[in-house]
Amino acid sequence: MEALLVSAGVVALAEIGDKTQLLAFILAARFKKPLPIIAGILCATLVNHGLAGALGAWITSVVSPGILRWVLGLSFVGMAIWTMIPDKIEEEETQIAKRVGVFTATVVTFFLAEMGDKTQIATVAMAAHFQQPLLVVAGTTIGMLVADVPAVFIGDRLAAKIPMKLVHSIAAAIFAALGLATLFGAGAKLGF
Repeated sequence: MEALLVSAGVVALAEIGDKTQLLAFILAARFKKPLPIIAGILCATLVNHGLAGALGAWITSVVSPGILRWVLGLSFVGMAIWTMIPDKIEEEETQIAKRVGVFTATVVTFFLAEMGDKTQIATVAMAAHFQQPLLVVAGTTIGMLVADVPAVFIGDRLAAKIPMKLVHSIAAAIFAALGLATLFGAGAKLGF
């Protein structure tokens, strides 16, 4: 259960102000069709994070525990630093909807926006760390929806009221704590 809750919480915090949340704002403002946008976010996230979770599980099967501990610890510390760097959205990521419809555009743009994004990398790292990829993918998907669904419904009105720097700092602190705990073997007696 810890894998699910930590994954959901970390991704929900990391996603606030992320480019995919900005993409949700833009798609909602442009098309005003929340249900196909939310369905597209869900589908894209399940596929993207499912692949990331599978990669995390595969990594644990081929890398020794000692090396994996250092790779994961340093990955989490890197995620903490990356979380403090604000994302920007590319305008061309939203142009595809004019040709293929809102749902398909959301699936394609969210999937592509998540490729190599911090939440995808975090999913790989957490799947390897917790060694429960299905719970991690469920958690990261829930975290994405917790952050992005309100963006679809309330858009820019909410964005102006959220203290982004504070939210990013909290997410970075969680990543840093996970990284340091992993590096110092804090979970070794618990099996991770």
